Amino acid sequence: MTAPETLFDESHCEECACGEGLDFKFTFAFQPIVDVSDRSVYAYEALIRGLQGESAWSILSQVNKTNRYAFDQICRVKAVKLAAKLGMETFLSINFLPNAVYQAEYCIRTTLAAARTYKFDTRRIIFELTEGEDLTDTDHLVSIVHSYKEMGFQVAIDDFGAGYSRYNILMASPPSLLKLDMGLVRDIEREPNKQAIVNGIITMMDQLGGRIIAEGVETEAEYHWLAARDIKLFQGYLFAKPGWETLPEPYFPASFPAA
Repeated sequence: MTAPETLFDESHCEECACGEGLDFKFTFAFQPIVDVSDRSVYAYEALIRGLQGESAWSILSQVNKTNRYAFDQICRVKAVKLAAKLGMETFLSINFLPNAVYQAEYCIRTTLAAARTYKFDTRRIIFELTEGEDLTDTDHLVSIVHSYKEMGFQVAIDDFGAGYSRYNILMASPPSLLKLDMGLVRDIEREPNKQAIVNGIITMMDQLGGRIIAEGVETEAEYHWLAARDIKLFQGYLFAKPGWETLPEPYFPASFPAA
């Protein structure tokens, strides 16, 4: 499965969907990303879980340099297959491991084949880069983001503001979406320093032409402060917890005005 030339073969979709190539199994929970401007679901993020609902860490702790390419490819296929099975009509946000992508054009082929196999519209796929992964080759990371955007995918930077702030990516190839780390979001309505930082990020993304997702939102006070700054996309327990192999409907409290 790891040879680039074999990625043209769509038979690998079912192999990946069954987890062949790994000695552990996993599935997904889905958490909605909501658009509060019309109270709709913008996307569902596919979150790794064990077959009995075990935590993401119980699975990710088993990923290493030897199996991470297979894991990355299998994740993509299994997420697309399950999203199609559940009848997902929104965007699907899939996390990817940058260190597992040796060349974007080759590594995307299994994903495209899976989308054809399971009849999922590739225009509804978002690739989400975990911003905290410490990469030494920034040029390689920029090339992945640029390539995915050129292919018509949306690209999101996750956990922005937590550890490794990828301003070099923002300068070279701005992402479609930037997800505020929950550490910035928590209690933002009463922490001026966080407010100053987030106001700066909002201005930056406005000028770069991208959108912000506030993730980890848990309280109405956090929501109201962020919505007042014209953020429209939100994710967090305030709206819905991840649903194990289901697409949970978000909860919009009656006190929420349209942002």
